[in-house]
Amino acid sequence: MGYLVLARKYRPQKFEDVVKQEHITKALANALISGRLAHAILLSGPRGTGKTSIARILAKCVNCESGPTAAPCNSCRSCKEITSGHAADVFEIDGASNNKVENVRELRENANYMPAHSPYKIYIIDEVHMLSDSAFNALLKILEEPPAHVKFFFATTDPNKIPITILSRCQRHDCRRVDVDSIIKHMALLCEKESIDISPEALTIIAREADGSIRDALSLLNLIITSTTDRIGTEQIVDILGGLDRQSLFDVSQAVFDQDAGKIIEIIARLYDRGQNMIKLFSELLEHFRNLLVIKIDGSTGTLCDVSEFELNAMREQVKNIPQIYIHQILDVLFKEEYTIRQSSAPKLAVEMAFIRVIQIRPALSIETLIEKIDILQKGLTEKPPAESVSYPEQPPQTFGDDSKPAPAPQNQIPPNVTPDLTPNIIPDARDYQPPGAENEPPVAEVKEDNPTPIYEDAPRMNRQKVQIKDEPIEKSWEKILTTVANENPALAACFSDSQLKKISDNQLEVLFKTKQFNIKYANRDNHPSIIQNACSQYFGNAIQVSLSGRQAKSKSGMAQKKEVKTLENETLNHPLVEDAMKIFNGKIVEIKIL
Repeated sequence: MGYLVLARKYRPQKFEDVVKQEHITKALANALISGRLAHAILLSGPRGTGKTSIARILAKCVNCESGPTAAPCNSCRSCKEITSGHAADVFEIDGASNNKVENVRELRENANYMPAHSPYKIYIIDEVHMLSDSAFNALLKILEEPPAHVKFFFATTDPNKIPITILSRCQRHDCRRVDVDSIIKHMALLCEKESIDISPEALTIIAREADGSIRDALSLLNLIITSTTDRIGTEQIVDILGGLDRQSLFDVSQAVFDQDAGKIIEIIARLYDRGQNMIKLFSELLEHFRNLLVIKIDGSTGTLCDVSEFELNAMREQVKNIPQIYIHQILDVLFKEEYTIRQSSAPKLAVEMAFIRVIQIRPALSIETLIEKIDILQKGLTEKPPAESVSYPEQPPQTFGDDSKPAPAPQNQIPPNVTPDLTPNIIPDARDYQPPGAENEPPVAEVKEDNPTPIYEDAPRMNRQKVQIKDEPIEKSWEKILTTVANENPALAACFSDSQLKKISDNQLEVLFKTKQFNIKYANRDNHPSIIQNACSQYFGNAIQVSLSGRQAKSKSGMAQKKEVKTLENETLNHPLVEDAMKIFNGKIVEIKIL
């Protein structure tokens, strides 16, 4: 026998040899074991995923001397004839070249005759969707009620073109695209059998170019094997196939994270000189950044686009210190530039400009981070330094000259006990200055209080306030509590601006929010509930349990809304400014919008 390509030489001969179609092989094996194999089976799916191979294996399972069985012997007469393609009772028909009604009529006439030496006469029709409408109509009757010795196995890449009357008479099984890791593993096994030295990176490029097809992958591998005699690496694959090596994608993404425009332009120029299509390159880069974002979000591998295991580890390492929101910003800019690149007459220049725009992005901060930074900043500005740490510079001694006038004070003189880099930026509080004529009074800043700043985590004291609050409205108490909270966390106090306090019992309170869901979420973050609870406990003098809840504001009725709108329109028309504007510009009112 002459030379056989890998796809023919290693065609699956058992269900176990079929790559990544276990959902079909297991179902068919169970049907054979239980004796419930359908008389018409349709195998659909992308090219090169094993449809025809499964049909041949199924034919051997049915006609094997030890069958029907889920594991054909591959040594009996029937199995050998099916393997070689010369079986007298198994007919492989190409639907594209035998698509006329006359061909189907001939098939119907031959189907009535008994098989030569096998239990069943089997018809395998490949690309069955290519049959004409008349041929499908001629096939309907025998497909619905075939002779007991006839089985039909159909294969197609486009089941949507098959009439529904045919589909309803078949048991359908859909083949799936084969993932990259499975293709790499299968090719590595065959290369080991053929003593071919090839790197895992090279197999990855071939697997990605195959686009989920085992047959395409083996065809590309055959091309690579016949094109070189040395060890097959990434450079040979790229030179022969003209594809994109994965390392270039990682180099571009790293240059973007480093904001290195020169490196990006250099990589794009190198790929352009190699003959890489710029539109396809941009699509690959867009998919690469999408995968980086998915890994940064949850690290999931199930939704990644054709990523092998070692690439997955490299991606995790690359985005380990990159903020998620920054990757999202990059992906957003690339999506907006995709249409421009596809329509550009100079796609290389368009790709370069797109990535120059990308590296000009500055990483944004999340809302939660911004709020925390604002809280820290505001707290730092409002806090007053302790009295004992405040020192006042001594007045420099006045020197008098001959004219008995005081010498001018030296400019930019820094007291020795004040840090030089802090003095020019400090803006003292107005309370740190003495009013005119109060030189003899003690300075306010030097007054020291013995009471330390209350800590909310401690047991609440201030029982004397409990007597003062008894006759005080709950709204007034809530305002005072929020004032206490604002001293520690201004943003938290601000989010309670649309809330009110409701007293349920002596030791239980409820905070009701009106409409803003963000305020409710922010109030429940981190230690915020404990801050509110401690503030209430401190204010009321005993342990208080606080619960947070939201409620929607009552909506006005339709009549009330119309009346309010009408009133606002009248007020607008009669406003003096509106009247003066109409007189000055000789204008007229076209529309009034209520904001």
